[in-house]
Amino acid sequence: MTVGAKKQLGQHFLVDENILGVIGRLAELDDDDVVLEVGPGLGALTTYLADRVAQVYAVELDTSLGPQLTERLAGRPNVELRFGDALQLDLSETAPGARKLVANLPYNIATPLIVESLDRLPKLELWCVMVQREVADRFFAKPSTKAYGAVSVLIQLVTERTGFHPVSPNVFRPRPNVDSALVAFRRTGLPPDFPRIKRVVEASFAHRRKKLANSLELSGIDVTQVPLPSVRAEELSPADFVQLAEQFA
Repeated sequence: MTVGAKKQLGQHFLVDENILGVIGRLAELDDDDVVLEVGPGLGALTTYLADRVAQVYAVELDTSLGPQLTERLAGRPNVELRFGDALQLDLSETAPGARKLVANLPYNIATPLIVESLDRLPKLELWCVMVQREVADRFFAKPSTKAYGAVSVLIQLVTERTGFHPVSPNVFRPRPNVDSALVAFRRTGLPPDFPRIKRVVEASFAHRRKKLANSLELSGIDVTQVPLPSVRAEELSPADFVQLAEQFA
């Protein structure tokens, strides 16, 4: 019996296995890799990974997929499947030693999961994720563009993009109403005091139409002692935000 995708979980199962080779290339898979996969769905990517790497830790929220996933992964002892909410689990404990995150991410958790993984999974060296095209475009958007926002700044402060591949809706079931993309990026380093930088960045973009000082103040940050430029957040580069956060030390 095939379990249907649940719209409320943002599920779109990968069914066209031709895309797996592209994922493998962008993820730079090696036989000694330890990989974290979030949202294995029906297991198409999971089995592909398991046949090529040393260990796969797969995290799935939907317990109704258990029988199908267990059956599909039978005979692959290098896969550890855990059911739970990836945004709530301690993924460093769930996937010990994972150096890569390779996943067809459920639409509704893609952005928060990646942002949280930047500092909460410091051992991750490479991400290769399938996300909505609109989300993928935000990751490495340039300042003063519509797509540029807090997620752009945070990802660009920690990583550099290494690959990008547009993906047709036809590779999924059910077929989504939006285009998707594979995007790969590699860790370059974590700025000192990243939590403070993250707080300042998110506060800066919290009220996007307002000037920087107003957005920060409305977000509860005291700006009275800090000279701020009369600009909106989207006009600042990622490096500018590092300098800005230093003023609130």
